[in-house]
Amino acid sequence: MTPLFCTLDSEGIADLIRKARTFVCFAGPGIQLAPAQAIVDAAKRLGPEMITVALDCEERTMRMGFGDIEAVKALMSAGVAIYNRPRLRTALVAVDNEGFLYTPTALYLEAEPTGQSAPNAMRLSKEQLREALARLSPAAKTIATAQAKTEEERQRIASLPLEIGGEQVSRSYLDATERRLKEAPPVQFDVARQVRVFSSYMQYVELKLTGAAIQRRRITIPSSIQRLGIGKDLEGRLRTTFDLLEKDDKLSSKELENELNNIRQSFTPSLGKTHGRVVLKSAKPQLEKRLSQFREKLENHQENVKQNLQTKLEASRKQIVDYYLPTVKATPPDALLGQLLNDESLEEKAQAWLDNELRKAFPTVESLIEKMELDVQYKDVTFETLNRNDFLDAVKKVFPLVDWDKAYKEFLAAGQAEQQTAANSPPA
Repeated sequence: MTPLFCTLDSEGIADLIRKARTFVCFAGPGIQLAPAQAIVDAAKRLGPEMITVALDCEERTMRMGFGDIEAVKALMSAGVAIYNRPRLRTALVAVDNEGFLYTPTALYLEAEPTGQSAPNAMRLSKEQLREALARLSPAAKTIATAQAKTEEERQRIASLPLEIGGEQVSRSYLDATERRLKEAPPVQFDVARQVRVFSSYMQYVELKLTGAAIQRRRITIPSSIQRLGIGKDLEGRLRTTFDLLEKDDKLSSKELENELNNIRQSFTPSLGKTHGRVVLKSAKPQLEKRLSQFREKLENHQENVKQNLQTKLEASRKQIVDYYLPTVKATPPDALLGQLLNDESLEEKAQAWLDNELRKAFPTVESLIEKMELDVQYKDVTFETLNRNDFLDAVKKVFPLVDWDKAYKEFLAAGQAEQQTAANSPPA
């Protein structure tokens, strides 16, 4: 008994079409090179008028891998009329008295099925086939009517509405689609599938804490103060900086940095300098939970800094003023003397002048706080990364509990080249 379900791939469809003796009908979201070449050959034997093809020739359909634009061009060059059916996602192939409904494969997502263990097609009865043909195109409807066994059936078929319609794909429409595909070429489908294997397991991630390490901020002493008591031989060479806070100050971000480093080590191990850090997709929810808790602590730290930093900055500025004040009094600079009304005001103005000069160099509390943030960047793995010789070894080393050999077998299987080879390609 002939099975109801079977497997149809591009080569199987091409083999079926090569057996055609009267007509060929093909409808689907797209068509691959092998079936297209078989239809071109059938059109030469049977005549283009005995061929019915209905396709979705939109750009995104090609990008999903439902069809190949070169295959469509080959059909059009052979004089085969192509009826336009946007958004069509189920496929039909009918040859003489044999027909199948099948699920076409989006090659961007997976390779075409092989072997009878992956059935994707259903055989149509002769009645189902005639009704399907009647709805495809005027030409296919004529064929279906001619195959009817009774006058009653012929009248019923004639009354069925066309679902594809009579609009044909124009050369200008196809050229516009081809131009957009050339401007932004689709990825190679086997490559995309390989990348998706490992993308389902992991992502690259970068965690960066910015603006919180106030203890490492330094200010440059203004040149008007640096020159105090410095001879001409050192002027222009001496650079003086000052730590805003003491290294162990309670406003230090050291505790936050240590916690973030622990998160990095636990959830985002490094694959090496040439790869970066990765996180398992399965562990990503836990990572996000830890980062959410970390952001709360960062907000608390930011509020603490806001409440207490101004006092620290004033204390630091006072230290510098006290250090330079004796020098200013002993040898007042011209910048100070030019602002005095009389000599008696030098004593009281020296400190004010130093404080004013330093205020220009010191950052404000607001400018320091607004830059505190945790930046988290996720990136998917790329084919170039996967093909590095040390990639899988590095992954195995940092995630020893995962069965990476299984993943690698899936990776190799996903990269199997399409069955359409150059030998099957239609002529230009």
